Amino acid sequence: MITVTNLAIQFGKRVLYKDVNLKFTHGNIYGVIGANGAGKSTLLRAICGDLEPNHGTVELGPGERLSVLEQDHFKYDDYRVIDTVLMGHEPLWNNMKERERLYAKPEMTEEDGNRAAELEEKFAEMNGWEAESNAAQLLQDLGVAESEHEKNMVELSNNQKVRVMLAKALFGNPDNLLLDEPTNDLDLDTVEWLEEYLSNMEQTVLVVSHDRHFLDAVSTMTVDIDYGKVTLFAGNYEFWYMSSQLALRQAQNQKMKAEEKRKQLEEFIRRFSANAAKSKQTTSRKKMLDKLNVEEIKPSSRKYPGIIFQMDRDPGNQILEVENLKAVDEDGTVLFDNVNFNIEKGEKVVFLSHNPKAMTALFEIINGNRKADAGEYKWGITITTAYLPLDNTEFFKSEYNLVDWLSQYGPGNEVAMKAYLGRMLFSGEDIQKKVNVLSGGEKMRCMIARMQLQNANCLILDTPTNHLDLESIQAFNNNLITFKGNVLFSSHDHEFINTVANRIIELTPSGTIDKLMTYDDYIYDEAIKEQKAKMYK
Repeated sequence: MITVTNLAIQFGKRVLYKDVNLKFTHGNIYGVIGANGAGKSTLLRAICGDLEPNHGTVELGPGERLSVLEQDHFKYDDYRVIDTVLMGHEPLWNNMKERERLYAKPEMTEEDGNRAAELEEKFAEMNGWEAESNAAQLLQDLGVAESEHEKNMVELSNNQKVRVMLAKALFGNPDNLLLDEPTNDLDLDTVEWLEEYLSNMEQTVLVVSHDRHFLDAVSTMTVDIDYGKVTLFAGNYEFWYMSSQLALRQAQNQKMKAEEKRKQLEEFIRRFSANAAKSKQTTSRKKMLDKLNVEEIKPSSRKYPGIIFQMDRDPGNQILEVENLKAVDEDGTVLFDNVNFNIEKGEKVVFLSHNPKAMTALFEIINGNRKADAGEYKWGITITTAYLPLDNTEFFKSEYNLVDWLSQYGPGNEVAMKAYLGRMLFSGEDIQKKVNVLSGGEKMRCMIARMQLQNANCLILDTPTNHLDLESIQAFNNNLITFKGNVLFSSHDHEFINTVANRIIELTPSGTIDKLMTYDDYIYDEAIKEQKAKMYK
């Protein structure tokens, strides 16, 4: 349990929030949401003690342990992977180190012997004898092979380090767990494992994430940071988003009477609760939706970018034909081989692979930026494309301000360029920024504005939700659902895939798995699981 009393945090004259009084209890997973800069990560830092609040206190239940997903991936470079995970249970790790020191002595005094006996008793109480095997299992579940466990952390890739740090946070079943963006750099299979793992926890968990499906799958309560306040209410992100949008529409309808509003909100809660009751998600299993009430539903102050893709011309019947395509990585790894497919009009296709380099290689090839190792592709004569690459570094090496930068990519005067940037939430002094100092999220919004200028009828998107906040992801997602052209994309966002894609193509070293179905149907199909196991051998 975590009790927050009269918490206030401000930086200079900017007050993030004050008078925060919350109690986070066992058996609940709290999804922490808020616009960029609202103070989500700051709240977690204050709870774990990394940041001293300007006022107020944070207390854990008596004798309880708090674990945090650390963001410094270089901190443990000198330690073995398995030891880094064991350090996640600090009392156990300290016990182990002290026992080692005592048993390493050439001779033990009576005092040493008594101390060793105490340590052995506590060691057993903390399941010390199973600790290393439990840590190893966590690592394997998170995709860190057993062959990596004895290596020093410095030898791992950043992607592997992320998984080790997550294993460290989860290790030892902490009473309270703080996770800031735990799904970053995880593949879809590992995210699904983490969802299941957290669903079975009975401790107190706070999660900050931009992954909507993940938040919906695990959270029983939502902590919303808005209007300079931190508000707790029952339900997950989906409930918050839908209810806040409903409340916003009501607020804009000046003629609607208070009683009509209340009835509409009550009906929304009833329908949402009924739908969730049929779901397998944690939210319904924990039965928290019964606590929803009308008073909690309010419009949000969030701003959503205006992402609107339009086409200069409708696509013809021939979109893209790919025959016997092959790509090999620089180290000789076959990314995919014998790839054949024909994209039909209206299809929105997500490309999957166990190796994320495969999708990037495919997109680079069909955009003419990379030569295939075998095979060929052909675009239809009516097709125009707009490409959002995974790495946009080269686009932002100039000293241009935002208006001049965007003007390179489409016709129109300064007023028109400012309008496009305004739709992407750039205004005032923002548009005078040099593009080489933009944040990752700002660069992505610029790249999306650039794509909108092209009015293409086929969008190619390599992991488009990277660096975007929840509001931008939601707006992007909503527009792709209604877009009339073709979409070819890759993503780690379950909700994004499931709501946009109507066709799944998985790239493997020995061919493709090609299905016309939703992503949810695809991942739970037993026959497909067996087929994948054979093709990745």
